Amino acid sequence: MVTVVELLSLLLVSALWGCTNPLLKRGTEGIENVTKANRVSQLLAEVKFLFLNLKYLVPFLLNQSGSLVYYYTLSTAELSLAVPVANSLTFLCTLLTGKLLGEEFGGKQAVAGMFLTMAGITLCVISSISDTGRKNATQSGS
Repeated sequence: MVTVVELLSLLLVSALWGCTNPLLKRGTEGIENVTKANRVSQLLAEVKFLFLNLKYLVPFLLNQSGSLVYYYTLSTAELSLAVPVANSLTFLCTLLTGKLLGEEFGGKQAVAGMFLTMAGITLCVISSISDTGRKNATQSGS
């Protein structure tokens, strides 16, 4: 059975992942100007650029904390529910956060996609709840 704590955990994961994606994109602005002579020096210079840049580092750490919550939630939640809910809500959070930051997001097709995604998530949650209700009724009748 899906619990309220599991659903709230999945919402938190989606918010942490989705809301930080546009911020991570903004935090990497300027990395194309980092140039070095060889590949190893280039890689090290880019890593240095990213991890000394608070506009990148703070969203990155928040994003990774979402991963910690996700792995904890996976240990208790049904995979058939947790994975699609977390990933699809992450997409919605990314889309909405990007729009709030002034990014273009695709117009009417994106809005239709958001509604279809929410309908799918709702069906997953309802299915999980009713499957659990049927299992409990079967077990108590035995």
